Amino acid sequence: MASTEAKQHEDLSPKDAATATLPDYLIDPNATLKDLESSWRYGRPPDYSNTRKVWAATKHMNHEAGSLPQLVENLVKNWEVEASFKTNLENWRTIDRQNYTFAVNGGLPQTGEYMLKVGTYNAIIAPNEYYCPEHSDFASSHKSFKRMMPTFAWEVLEVYSGPPKVAFRWRHWGVMKNDYVGFNDKGEKVTAKAHGGAIDIQGVTIAEVDDKVRLQKVETWFDPLEMFRQIAPNGVVNKQ
Repeated sequence: MASTEAKQHEDLSPKDAATATLPDYLIDPNATLKDLESSWRYGRPPDYSNTRKVWAATKHMNHEAGSLPQLVENLVKNWEVEASFKTNLENWRTIDRQNYTFAVNGGLPQTGEYMLKVGTYNAIIAPNEYYCPEHSDFASSHKSFKRMMPTFAWEVLEVYSGPPKVAFRWRHWGVMKNDYVGFNDKGEKVTAKAHGGAIDIQGVTIAEVDDKVRLQKVETWFDPLEMFRQIAPNGVVNKQ
């Protein structure tokens, strides 16, 4: 396993990552936050400082600088910034815009335009007894989840293959500090009281990238209900 990863790393970057001619979004997890001329959802780049602090303090993995897992982690972190906050697809630097699609759990591939329209949460969560994208727009979806869990850190756990098809396992986690409030698949308002505990989910992604290591075809598998089972561990919620 180690020798395979080393070969993948050599294929992707020189030994000295500091002087490598790699895109900045592979080297720096905050690269796209520095795109001041881009069209940002709230007029300026968002503040990820608290999320990055939580990531540093509570992550499970410590990837070597310039290693394949770290480069993949940086790419996805920069993609998440763009997908959540850049309102013009032309400003997304982490994707091959002409060929980019995103699919969840074997579902139909979605375009970048679709994700821009509905929001990242609505693009990946299927209708269920706790939440339904049809009853929540971009703004209300972020209100439901970001108010409940102010920071939602992300890390790569393992990378199974290198470019052009990158397969990896990931972890997404935070703390439920405020009540969850959303609308379910019946249109009912659902409230779950904050328990102050962890929300921790994992999944697997296979991403095809081009020669600039930009995302093309992205396929992700995870159990979206796992987050809601952790939000309401006893299954007790208020529905109106």
